Amino acid sequence: MIDKNQTCIAGQDSLPYMTCLIHILEAWLGVEQLEDYVNFANHLLWVFTPLLLLILPYFTIFLLYLTIIFLHIYKRKNMLKEAYSHNLWDGARNTVATLWDGHAAVWHGYEVHGMEKIPEGPALIIFYHGAIPIDFYYFMAKIFIHKGRTCRVVADHFVFKIPGFSLLLDVFCALHGPREKCVEILRSGHLLAISPGGVREALLSDETYNIIWGSRKGFAQVAIDAQVPIIPMFTQNIREGFRSLGGTRLFRWLYEKFRYPFAPMYGGFPVKLRTYLGDPIPYDPKVTAEELAEKRMGPWKENSLRATRKSREHQGPEANSITRKG
Repeated sequence: MIDKNQTCIAGQDSLPYMTCLIHILEAWLGVEQLEDYVNFANHLLWVFTPLLLLILPYFTIFLLYLTIIFLHIYKRKNMLKEAYSHNLWDGARNTVATLWDGHAAVWHGYEVHGMEKIPEGPALIIFYHGAIPIDFYYFMAKIFIHKGRTCRVVADHFVFKIPGFSLLLDVFCALHGPREKCVEILRSGHLLAISPGGVREALLSDETYNIIWGSRKGFAQVAIDAQVPIIPMFTQNIREGFRSLGGTRLFRWLYEKFRYPFAPMYGGFPVKLRTYLGDPIPYDPKVTAEELAEKRMGPWKENSLRATRKSREHQGPEANSITRKG
């Protein structure tokens, strides 16, 4: 216990605050050597924190597989109803959307700003690709819950080769392309989402939010051919939640060689995520794909980066700079 010449107040023989607090807790709990237990717990925290940061990103993949298992159970249970219903999967989509929306609210306090900008008809949504596009999973859940619509998405070819993912991709209407298929979907009145940066952006971009589109303008040609508006989408703090080591020389070479994302990820931090939808860029028959990609989308890219940098300086989210028309 505390020596009679030592006190918990400022003075010549005063004890450090934490030491004094530990002694008080020892007396209150009737436990000796409590400080040794605290030090041991502190060492464990330092040892296991790096491991936890490597595990959390793959917890998202675990949740995806739980979703797939649920879909398989749902499919078996409703096989006999399939012949009598044209909306067999709506119940499953609603259940999955509700679960993912709950996860979004609890873990990331997820918000969507500008939902009213999504039209009743078709539109092409262009979004920045995070290390893990969990913001788009959350966004799809919001769209289904609040709009009753399924947002189709163009996914990289390797996703279709992941074991067990075929049912998930089919239920949530993911496709690999080609351009003609994308145009057909939009002309049918659906929402379609494309990330021009794709896996390359997911791996090679970093906390500076570099938008890696290269010379890709196919998305612009899709919007022109389908005569639909483009809605820019950007999620604040998505790179603060998950990060990739794909920018290192080894993993960059592996991706360029095999076109598979071998790079490990880390993070899973419970940061605040806000998705901003920009004003629709309307179809203009006089605008070429190059002009649409560069002149119209260029200002949106710069505004997205500027808003994220400002938020890091604790100036708050700059929604207007993101949602301003390009």
